[in-house]
Amino acid sequence: MLWFIPGLIVLIGGAELLVRGASKLALSFGISPLVVGLTVVAFGTSSPELAVSVQSAWSGQVDIALGNVVGSNIFNVLFILGISALIAPLVVHRQLIRQEVPIMIGVSLLLWALVADGGISRVDGLIFVGLLLAYTVLIIRQSRREVAAQGADAGAKEADDGQAWDAHWPVQVLLVLAGMGLLVLGSNWLVEAAVTLAGRLGISEVVVGLTIVAAGTSLPEVATSIMAAVRGERDIAVGNVVGSNIFNILAVLGISASIAPGDLLVPASLLAFDLPVMVVVAVACLPIFFTGHLIARWEGALFLAYYVAYTTYLILDAGGHGAPAGFSRVMLGFVLPLTAITLIVLAWRHWHRIGEDGS
Repeated sequence: MLWFIPGLIVLIGGAELLVRGASKLALSFGISPLVVGLTVVAFGTSSPELAVSVQSAWSGQVDIALGNVVGSNIFNVLFILGISALIAPLVVHRQLIRQEVPIMIGVSLLLWALVADGGISRVDGLIFVGLLLAYTVLIIRQSRREVAAQGADAGAKEADDGQAWDAHWPVQVLLVLAGMGLLVLGSNWLVEAAVTLAGRLGISEVVVGLTIVAAGTSLPEVATSIMAAVRGERDIAVGNVVGSNIFNILAVLGISASIAPGDLLVPASLLAFDLPVMVVVAVACLPIFFTGHLIARWEGALFLAYYVAYTTYLILDAGGHGAPAGFSRVMLGFVLPLTAITLIVLAWRHWHRIGEDGS
């Protein structure tokens, strides 16, 4: 248990070094800042999830590996976007609405479909890794076309700043390697501490993964999105979350399932409640994002309220209370459908208003 906080600190430090070095390298190759945000920054801030889940899957703590991914995706949308929108309404880039959010929804539905048989096989993992490679190639090609159309390479100009201490590629490579090393060390400490904590508290490893580990490994996303919202770079705040969620499923679960000694068996509780919540949260992003192309403060408050309700359910369930069964029925059978209907109505009004303006 004593290694939990040091492990978390080392994880965050490793992620910071990895993001800094990798983003500089990407800019040196002429990749646009938007794509850097969707790939290098988003993937880099998700590297703690990758390190923890891979280590957990390899050592046999499958519940922590799965709970970490599902819990992080729920935390990213409901908590991070919620608190960022409360700081300032978040403007959403059109590319995120047209491409990245549908991809996030698609991979979430694909995950739900693949685990319907109770596990994630090595073949499933390789499918996810293949989709990740295809997605990365797609957005890099899009970035290069945009840069060529603009007739200027902004990324290369930024990378050519000789005054910065990390402007040279050997330093950038060292930063990436150092970050990866710290991530491996921190993940070992964090997983060992999480397993010990679950044993001492008498709660399941999947609940620890869904809450403590998920929130802890998502701290880089928290810091990145909140600082982006405070500084007015609101598109980064949203892109970081969406990109991280895509990476969590395709890379974190993909690599974990590919290297695990056997199939990643999905706990019944995760399949019955947490995975549906993750999918509903992903789907809810689309109408919220395109109604006005921003996340309003009231929508951020709604996200936060849902996260509080979700965490309350997990705490009650871990404590052995009788309330969780009724709570989950209310959430899945009433609250979430009601929210979905509200979002559909908002979307219809938005389209109707656009049609009237066009006529």
